[in-house]
Amino acid sequence: MSEPSAPEMRWWGWGSDDRASALPEHAEALLRAELQTDGRRRAPVALEQLTLAPSRLKGAGRDVLARALGSDGVREDRLARVIHAAGKSYPDLVRVRSGQMTGAPDGVLYPSTPEQVQAVLTACAEARIAVVPFGGGTSVVGGVDPAAGEHSAVVALDLRGLAVLVSVDVDSLTAVVQAGMRGPALERELARWGLTLGHFPQSFEYVSVGGCVATRSAGQASTGYGRIDELVLGLRCCCPSGEIALPARPASAAGPDLRQLVVGSEGVLGVITEVSLRLHRRPETRRYEGLFFRSFTEGAQAFRHAVQEDLAPDIARLSDESETRLSLALAGREGLKARLGETYLGARGYAGGCLAIVGWEGTEADVDRRRAGALALLTRHGALRLGASPGHSWAESRFAGPYLRDELLDRRIMADTLETAAQWSDIEALHAAVASALKESLGERGTPPLVMCHISHLYESGASLYFTILARQEPEAEIEQWQAAKRAASEAIVARTATITHHHGIGRDHVPWLEAETGPVGLAALRAAKQALDPAGIMNPGKLLG
Repeated sequence: MSEPSAPEMRWWGWGSDDRASALPEHAEALLRAELQTDGRRRAPVALEQLTLAPSRLKGAGRDVLARALGSDGVREDRLARVIHAAGKSYPDLVRVRSGQMTGAPDGVLYPSTPEQVQAVLTACAEARIAVVPFGGGTSVVGGVDPAAGEHSAVVALDLRGLAVLVSVDVDSLTAVVQAGMRGPALERELARWGLTLGHFPQSFEYVSVGGCVATRSAGQASTGYGRIDELVLGLRCCCPSGEIALPARPASAAGPDLRQLVVGSEGVLGVITEVSLRLHRRPETRRYEGLFFRSFTEGAQAFRHAVQEDLAPDIARLSDESETRLSLALAGREGLKARLGETYLGARGYAGGCLAIVGWEGTEADVDRRRAGALALLTRHGALRLGASPGHSWAESRFAGPYLRDELLDRRIMADTLETAAQWSDIEALHAAVASALKESLGERGTPPLVMCHISHLYESGASLYFTILARQEPEAEIEQWQAAKRAASEAIVARTATITHHHGIGRDHVPWLEAETGPVGLAALRAAKQALDPAGIMNPGKLLG
């Protein structure tokens, strides 16, 4: 049941060349007018133009790693080091595309068993070599930045060799999965049993199971299937001080839940090697469709009623007015805009409103029942039904966003996202505060942005907000421009006691705001756990805990 070695992503961007998406001519013209760009393009530098510092792996330190993994398990070549030098955050890509390699791992390690992982961590602790666990490499918050910290060298620990579906328990609807298995491979294997994990983040094509667990990922259908932390029943985690092994149990009252200490630990405590996951029956049918609301406020209130009355769709996405406007404009005459019909929306009193995508997955009878109840409630709260066409458009492009970002970076456009979550009573104020902070911070730099937002995960007590920011890049100050926007948005989030991250994790980029969420005593407790499990401090320096 092992998945063949996963393909590498482009070292300077997302995905592979055969999946690249071109920006339509009308969309490029629109963004040029909206963002006042000049249309010039800037391609990434060539791989051979990157300057890498010599590897610091040498002598006894390298020898002990080679003994643990075999000679083929340790690589120091240029391509391997560059691929593992960064994740896929906006600042990561800006630096890499321009040739600014601020750091690269001194080597890349490829274990194939949990025992090899444990041996590597023991050896690295003794040799004072920092270790950065590396799954799909999709982090957008600096989570795989190869920082050595105070150590003599840093290695990336690539887990693609741990890609086995260990077992499936159909009666219990559970499976044991090695952490390096990628999302698509897992779904293909589970389909043989008529099962699914139901976890489909936008980065699904490349994510690893362990990476999702380590960052508390949320899939696009998490309102129906649950977030990844709700799906973890057990795990194995290799730490420098030893292994944590927690078998799957449906529930327990045996003290604080150690599983949830490891879930979301982002590689700073150890390396997740195996996960026991709760599964679902593979759906017989999927139905996605579009709705329109007169305003973001109306749509948010409708979604609140749906989830609190146990009628929430499995997929529920509500775009604000700005995101709806740009989505329809970019779709063009032959796309979503034409299918919706501006005249129709205007005649019904919905011009300038907000698009929502809703979806249900399951058996035919179950989908029919839940869909009927949800649509009746949403219609009572102002929804205009648009049929299946908008839902199909969303489904066809649900993983396309990262590819589009590469196209925008080529055109010197800053394209980034950030997400948070808050209680329903504060959703509208938080939405306004973050949007205002982004517009003000970037406007002051002479690069007024387009700020868009959507709700995409529903809870009885609140929901997530997912912001997208587009702006003309500030020449020679792209990172400083991004830092100003990030700082302003994060301070606005913290000021309203919302979470600094709903599903991207802390990584490197959110470290300054973690204490506002945990409090000083809580942060001290997390640091004490790290001291117990990683006394030499080799695990992923600089992430999560700073």
